Amino acid sequence: MPRCLAKLAITLVAFVSAVATTSPSTAAPSTSRGLISVAQVVQMLEKAPTDRTAQQVLTAYLAGVGEAAGAVASMGRATCRTSLNLSTADVGQALSSAAAGQAAAETPATPLIVRDMLDRAGCKRP
Repeated sequence: MPRCLAKLAITLVAFVSAVATTSPSTAAPSTSRGLISVAQVVQMLEKAPTDRTAQQVLTAYLAGVGEAAGAVASMGRATCRTSLNLSTADVGQALSSAAAGQAAAETPATPLIVRDMLDRAGCKRP
């Protein structure tokens, strides 16, 4: 992973972890490697409509994921049929199969979301 993306990922994980631990409700765990888990993102998706903190954390996280996906496409010189976009519905769909499994607390969410974004935009590497 390029150094700037690694720093972005570390910053993003630290931010989400910090906010999640200060939230009055119990947050889903990160993976054992400290990555943002499918369970965490699903929990944020579920709470966001009624919990302002969850909404802010989810917005910050998805903005970072969108930035990272754009950087990955750009640095990889990918060509995309359409522009990259992201919505909570897209995220929910991208994570639905992983969330149904037993390993949702150990499955990193970010790679699944980025892959889904690139696939939906029809991105191809040269």
